[in-house]
Amino acid sequence: MSRKLKEDVVLKVDDLSIVYQTGRGDVKATNDVSFELKKGEAMALIGESGSGKTTVSLSLIRKLPKNALITKGEILYQRDGQVQDVLKLSNRQLREFRWKECAMVFQGAQNAFNPVLKISKQFEDTARSHGWKDKNAVRERALNLLKLVRLDPERVYDSYPHELSGGMKQRTLLALGVLLSPQIVILDEPTTALDILTQRAIIDVLNEMQRQLDFSIIFISHDLSLAAEMADIVATVYAGEIVEMGGVNSMFYDSVHPYTYGLLTSVPTLDHTQDLLKSIPGSPPNLINPPSGCKFHPRCEFATDKCKSEAPPFVEDTGDHPSACWHKDAVIQARKEKV
Repeated sequence: MSRKLKEDVVLKVDDLSIVYQTGRGDVKATNDVSFELKKGEAMALIGESGSGKTTVSLSLIRKLPKNALITKGEILYQRDGQVQDVLKLSNRQLREFRWKECAMVFQGAQNAFNPVLKISKQFEDTARSHGWKDKNAVRERALNLLKLVRLDPERVYDSYPHELSGGMKQRTLLALGVLLSPQIVILDEPTTALDILTQRAIIDVLNEMQRQLDFSIIFISHDLSLAAEMADIVATVYAGEIVEMGGVNSMFYDSVHPYTYGLLTSVPTLDHTQDLLKSIPGSPPNLINPPSGCKFHPRCEFATDKCKSEAPPFVEDTGDHPSACWHKDAVIQARKEKV
């Protein structure tokens, strides 16, 4: 296709809107989501459950449920100067795209493997489905990747899934995800249900893998500490919209959206003493009938009548990152007073 992207951009999502068609009405899962991912960059999507993070990630590999409908937008992927619209790929092209160009490591490694097949067989099947028939070459590649994720490669490769711990399965799944050298790896809650030491090991492994294999990462997480440590870019997602996005330091120290500010003040810190954690009041909105104006206004301490009637534009006018809020100055002032 003739569409051009910047040379260092591997993925561009433009005005992506998705609805889930249900008996009660259309659930507006995402609305005008736009972002770019650069080569070797790590981007975190953060927000509460139901905010649309997983919907966005599933759309990138066209694995949405059957009742999902993409009503608007483009997903453009670039490799070696060639640009493809993921939404227009044929079934054959899509089969090549998944795993080989863009791989997704799903939440819950416990259920990701076939329990009756050895790990070796599952690596071989993945490679064979993409035309790689040399078992010795697959084995060599797999053993190198298992060593990279700090496992005993020979033991793990010849094991059944039930013979591995949860942390070992997660790392094996990471190795399987990069078997075909994808340019983008999507991680859905990569440290969920793991103990704190195993989480630390997974983070170290991911950082080492990215340094050596030079792929881009999109990861979905509720864990702000994970985003702070791994991400280059952080996007806050609320009610199907990106409401703030910027560099990791800017987002954590200079956030200007009340929702991002609320997420940050709801977790304990080491350098600030407080008796009680401050939670965000209320619950995420009903996306069949979302609130008028700013969707966050029913839960926002800074909301005014303008917020109830007019949706704020997503623009870059404060700090060095774009956000969608009418009262950014009030958030900045509240953050300064808290410090």
